[in-house]
Amino acid sequence: MTRSPRLERVTPATVDAALALRVHPHQEKNVAPVTKSLAEAYAYGETAWPRLVFDGDRLVGFVMAFLDIAWRGEEDPADRRSGLWRLNIAADAQGAGYGRFAVDAVAEELRRRGATRMYVTWEPGADGPGEFYRRLGFRTTGEESGGQTVGVREL
Repeated sequence: MTRSPRLERVTPATVDAALALRVHPHQEKNVAPVTKSLAEAYAYGETAWPRLVFDGDRLVGFVMAFLDIAWRGEEDPADRRSGLWRLNIAADAQGAGYGRFAVDAVAEELRRRGATRMYVTWEPGADGPGEFYRRLGFRTTGEESGGQTVGVREL
């Protein structure tokens, strides 16, 4: 079988499938569900970039980027960053390269928009996705955001 993953916008025809997407139960503590992500995308408007990951007709994941946000708010308004906000790969689709594809697709979109770095945060600990992000070229910055580890990848 030839895999041909692609990103698509969430549409009225795909929203129910997006809302039904589930990661492995042991990962639920590490990533918010798609329902929360879509609510945040609505609330944050143009700074959120939500996309579904399809392989053929099969929905295999959800990814959302954040675009040019004031990372430390009013404390340092010049510190603007873009990166990976959320990544949910369906439990039965994990290990097939869809997560890597989604991260690389976000990196390409950020490059297209002029970014030179891509940020991500993750739950620390042995069960968290830190190793996955390190394999994709992220390095820790030494910062924390909301108790999560902050990583950066050069674009």
